[in-house]
Amino acid sequence: MKKIVIALSVLALLTSCVSKKKYTDLEARNKETQDLLNTATVKLNACLEEKAALSATASLLKEQNQGLISTSKDMTILSTKGAENIEKALESIKEKDLKISRMQDALTKKDSVTLAVVTSLKSAVGISDPDIEINVEKGVVFISIADKLLFKTGSYDVTDKAKGVLAKVAKVVNDKPDFECMVEGHTDNVPYNGSGILLDNWDLSVKRSTSIIRVLTTQLGVKPEQLIAAGRSSYIPLVGNDSAENRARNRRTRIVVLPKIDQFYDMIEKEMKKQRP
Repeated sequence: MKKIVIALSVLALLTSCVSKKKYTDLEARNKETQDLLNTATVKLNACLEEKAALSATASLLKEQNQGLISTSKDMTILSTKGAENIEKALESIKEKDLKISRMQDALTKKDSVTLAVVTSLKSAVGISDPDIEINVEKGVVFISIADKLLFKTGSYDVTDKAKGVLAKVAKVVNDKPDFECMVEGHTDNVPYNGSGILLDNWDLSVKRSTSIIRVLTTQLGVKPEQLIAAGRSSYIPLVGNDSAENRARNRRTRIVVLPKIDQFYDMIEKEMKKQRP
């Protein structure tokens, strides 16, 4: 019995010793595991914080990206509109350049065209006289005849010599039945002192105009409906009325030929063709 008790005691002691060692090992392992857990927890928290920061950054970048996309679309629209506006501006500039070029060409040709028309009319009239001037201004033809070729001083009776000149003018008018001709009488500034129905230079200038019109219609076959009588008295002088020579120049009859535009340019074209080599 005593041996059994001793054996049990030894067994209990051995058992007690083994359990403590295992406990110590377990405790050590537990501490190691706890350390590892704490380390893992710290890393996890760090990762979570980093994830949160990255998520916030990602959201910000997403917003910025969306903004850039929107801005890019706006820029594309603006760029397209800008390109269209630039294209329109360039087209407008081209049109203006073309107009300017045409105007420059017209100005370059103006003198030659005017010369062509004057030459054509002078050729038709058949007169080369310093007292007869033919000019073209803005599509209107002006034939100015000094009064010394038409009237005696202070008179409105047409001279026989004038009828020869007017016959040439009538030929031009009769060749263009759609033209209208205004016959303008002009005087100098010396007051009219004649007797009869005329009161002043106004009456004299108009009476000279109607006298020429009567010759053109009754003797030279011009249609009355083509003619317009007008008097300008002394108020449209060519030069100052400060000398006898200048006053003589201001006393004149001007025949204003008003052609239709198409006929006017047809006449120009015909004359220009004559001058081509």
